[in-house]
Amino acid sequence: MNTVSSISQIAGLMADPKRSAMLWALIDGIPRPTDELAVMAGLTSSSACAHLSLLSSAGLLRLEARGRKRYFRLATPQVGAAVEALASVQLGRDKGGRTAPLQLPMSMRRARRCGDHLGGELAGELYHRLVVAGWLEGNEQQLMVSEEGRMQLANIGVYIDALAPRQKRSCVICHCNEWSDQGPHLGGSLGRALLSLFLQSGWIREAEDTRALQITALGVQQINRIARVQTLQVG
Repeated sequence: MNTVSSISQIAGLMADPKRSAMLWALIDGIPRPTDELAVMAGLTSSSACAHLSLLSSAGLLRLEARGRKRYFRLATPQVGAAVEALASVQLGRDKGGRTAPLQLPMSMRRARRCGDHLGGELAGELYHRLVVAGWLEGNEQQLMVSEEGRMQLANIGVYIDALAPRQKRSCVICHCNEWSDQGPHLGGSLGRALLSLFLQSGWIREAEDTRALQITALGVQQINRIARVQTLQVG
C-alpha cells in the first residue's frame, strides 16, 4: 500500500465521530474494556465491538484478552501521535469565537509527559511560579533564566551552565503550549532537566505504556518548595 492510500484509509477510519471518540479515550495509554469504551463513545456494546474490530484490523488498536473481557489500547506511539496531531488542528469555534476545549482523560490532566518534558496542570503551575518568582525573564519569544533563577535552580540540582553555554542561556528554554493545556509550560533542556530531577528523586512516578504521571506525597512537599509556593495537591 502506497503512502497516499495509507493516509486515506487511516483518515477514513478516524473520520467517524464514534471511532475518533474511542481513540481519544485511549490517548493516555491505559487499556480499556469494550463496555467502558462503548459508554464513553455513546454506543451500544454491539456497535462498539464493530468499530473496535475495524480499528484493530487496521492496526490502530491492540487487543488484550483478560479472562472474558477484551481490552483495547492504541497499537503504537505513532497512532497516539497521529491522534494528538489531529486534535491540535482547531477548525471549529463556538458562538463566542473561542475554540471548544478538548476533554482530556482525568488520568492525564494533573501531570503527564509532553514529549521529553513535563506537561499537564502541574507543569503549567510550575511555569507560572517560576515567572512570578523572577527565576525566568523575558517573553514568550525569548525566555531566559535570570541570575536569581540560575542560583535557585542550582540549589535544587539543576545547573544551567551544564545545559547550555552561558552566552546562549535562552536556548535551554522552550515555551511549550500543548494542545490540551490552558497555558504554557517549560520545554527545552530545562524542561527535560526538571522532569529528570522529579523522576530520579521519586517526586513523580511513571507507569509503563501511559503518559500519565503520578505525583507522590514527597513530590508534593518538595515541588511546593520551588519558588516558595504551597498550592499543589497529591495527583
